Amino acid sequence: WAMRLTDFWDRMEQALGAGYARSWAADFHVPALAGRTVDQALAQGEDAQLVWRAVHQTLELHPKFR
Repeated sequence: WAMRLTDFWDRMEQALGAGYARSWAADFHVPALAGRTVDQALAQGEDAQLVWRAVHQTLELHPKFR
């Protein structure tokens, strides 16, 4: 199952809020993404599902956000 980018961004906004999700994705370097930001990983062709799992793990989100 491949996650669509629209689904990815919906999840990001649910977890972080609409105003903060894009900022966090641009600025925070995620260890599980080899130190890249979410934006960098997606721009380099990383699968959205893999990026979401890294975000979920990094932020220790509630399982309901999986």
